[in-house]
Amino acid sequence: MFKVTPSIDPAIAQLAPGFQALSLSVLASPIVHPEVAAEALVHACRSVSAGGPAWAESHLAAWDEVFRKFGAKPQRTPCSASALRKRVLRDGQLPGIDPVVDLYNAISLQYAVPVGGENFAAYAGSPWLTIADGSERFDTQKDGVLVVEHPEAGEVVWRDEMGVTCRRWNWRQGIRTRLDSRSEQMWFVLERLPQMPLEALHEAGAHLTRNLLAMMPAATVSTQLIDTPHM
Repeated sequence: MFKVTPSIDPAIAQLAPGFQALSLSVLASPIVHPEVAAEALVHACRSVSAGGPAWAESHLAAWDEVFRKFGAKPQRTPCSASALRKRVLRDGQLPGIDPVVDLYNAISLQYAVPVGGENFAAYAGSPWLTIADGSERFDTQKDGVLVVEHPEAGEVVWRDEMGVTCRRWNWRQGIRTRLDSRSEQMWFVLERLPQMPLEALHEAGAHLTRNLLAMMPAATVSTQLIDTPHM
């Protein structure tokens, strides 16, 4: 079975005690029911407008604090779940992008949890969450042009052997490993701080799994809880 094995730098435990990630490895199949994602996104936006889960505010506030610890300014570069939530609270909806992207955005909104989706076929080695030294390569886009940036020293990043795949923990994904419905090897990561109940994290992962299989019934999904090691 296809399985991604991410790792977490022990230094992360000092920044975010109790951090855990739920990893979903998906061997995709053709999408036969794209409407599943559209319906999930509409439902999630309504959930946000109604207030969201009980832990939403405290969980996202905790992410703000973690971002400040490594020098990020959450007002300018918030965690992905906060950014999505603010857009929905402002506009009342979130435009569709791609069925797979819409689906994991829906889970992020409904459960107030950062969710990343990556095309694992573009990876060099396995993903790991670590502290950047500032020399790492990050492929992104500015004004429609591909450019290379570098994270700040001390910044928390997801990366592989080629460079950074997501800056400021879960703020911005890179171009190289960007996921869409054409990807055959998909990796999703749901990121929890202690303010979100662990059972809610598992529920979010199960919800994402059910919808992925409803959308592409021949896919296979493997799930793993990743704990932060201590130094």
